[in-house]
Amino acid sequence: MKTVDCDYFVVGSGMSGLVSALHLSRSGRVVVVSKGRLEDCNSNFAQGGICCVMDPLDSFDKHARDTMIAGAWLGKSDVVHAICENAPQGIADLVGWGVEFSKKSDGSWDLTREGGHSERRILHAGDITGEQCEAALVRELRKRREIDVREQTIVIDLIMSNRIGVKGDKRCLGAYVLDRDSGEIYAIRSPNTILATGGCGKVYLYTCNPDSATGDGIAIAWRAGAKIENMEFIQFHPTCLFHPQAKRFLISEAVRGEGAVLVDKHGRQFMQNYDPRGSLAPRDIVARSIDSEMKRTGDDCVFLDIRRKGRKYLMTRFPNIYHKCMEFGIDMASDLIPVVPAAHYTCGGIQAAIDGTTSIKGLSAIGECASTGLHGANRLASNSLMEAMVCARLAAARLVHAPERFRGRPPAIPAWKIGNAVPPDEAVLVTHMWDEIRRLMWDYVGIVRTNKRLQRAAHRIKMLRKEIREYYFRYLVTPDTLELRNLAVCAELIVKCAMKRRESRGLHYTLDYPRQASRVRQSVVDGYKG
Repeated sequence: MKTVDCDYFVVGSGMSGLVSALHLSRSGRVVVVSKGRLEDCNSNFAQGGICCVMDPLDSFDKHARDTMIAGAWLGKSDVVHAICENAPQGIADLVGWGVEFSKKSDGSWDLTREGGHSERRILHAGDITGEQCEAALVRELRKRREIDVREQTIVIDLIMSNRIGVKGDKRCLGAYVLDRDSGEIYAIRSPNTILATGGCGKVYLYTCNPDSATGDGIAIAWRAGAKIENMEFIQFHPTCLFHPQAKRFLISEAVRGEGAVLVDKHGRQFMQNYDPRGSLAPRDIVARSIDSEMKRTGDDCVFLDIRRKGRKYLMTRFPNIYHKCMEFGIDMASDLIPVVPAAHYTCGGIQAAIDGTTSIKGLSAIGECASTGLHGANRLASNSLMEAMVCARLAAARLVHAPERFRGRPPAIPAWKIGNAVPPDEAVLVTHMWDEIRRLMWDYVGIVRTNKRLQRAAHRIKMLRKEIREYYFRYLVTPDTLELRNLAVCAELIVKCAMKRRESRGLHYTLDYPRQASRVRQSVVDGYKG
């Protein structure tokens, strides 16, 4: 088995992974792995923009307060302020790497506003902000000789010192990886492993996330013994386009920020019945309100109405969304836009500091797979890319100034053991278990929960994880098997955290405990001890 050595090993190719790699490349050799193409990540699909205080009438305190309110006061105040205050430098980095944010005719930033924000503070690049940022970062990445990019490479498991007989403190030594094209399994050895693997939206039947969002980083960190936090807070984006041919296409929250209102099939507004902020309420409230309205009326969807803004404005401000809707016969200028909630963002994850530090030496976590304390019980719109760029920069700064080093010679990595595993011959089993997990999570652990539903989910997921474990050791590993294994772990972690929280707060709403508790606490699950 070959072993690839590097100073820094970055897993994931979204904004957090690429930003950290670019900063780290100035002080050592970096290996970046992506289980698909570099562009196959959640960051690439982000439409709205990136939060950053730029207007003289705005302030970091206002941004922090909006973030804390949206997160139902579960966010960590010092973390929230620190990330908000570091955002301008992160924006400067992106501009320096070639990201062109939209500006007004006078040359000033074209700041927009989304639900939960008290001011306009969202920079955007049209309505394809994530795509523009990702493209610029990828271009810059490919210029750096110090960065070894390995696409179509999926991490199997982290290599832990205590599990391969290396004496001393327990620490991460890198990971075993699978080359999807050749089927080769090899090791990437590094004293600094950075997980930037995104969330686990695919754990739900309906999601706007790409197929890559299977919670790999969260699952492999848990199996390595890392602490996991607040996984019950899964954000459902309120407005995913409802059309049989529209796969996971979002109608950006910026559409509501620019005046769209939510209405029923008769064109009647209903959000004022649920929250005085109406259609600009935070995402958890809007998603829950839509869910309630659909259950009350029996309708399959609700609608966004932005017709009053006119065709010229819509084609200029939201060109991508406008043309995508037109592909499905929906003219935003004259038609109501059918929408439904869909799983969107993982607010919890690997317990981490804002500089990526986790409970395991040699292992950092940044971006959506990490739980820093910024989002609390619900993410404020467009805070995700802000967190990704800021925490990536801070993590890189920590690792550059105080890098982890192997003592003496790098530890020998044992060859991957195949044992008696044989090629899989019943792929239908993987497909069936995949579908069952996603359906039961949607039915039992969705927008509205109960103790009984959670107990049913916990029982079935436990059985499924046993079946998956048996399948995993019986057959040679494949990408589908690895993703199923990780998906099941994330499903179990979500349920465990949800069962710990005996209150309704933010994205976790349960009929058995409909009120918010006076005590603020995090839900923490210890890492696997085996």
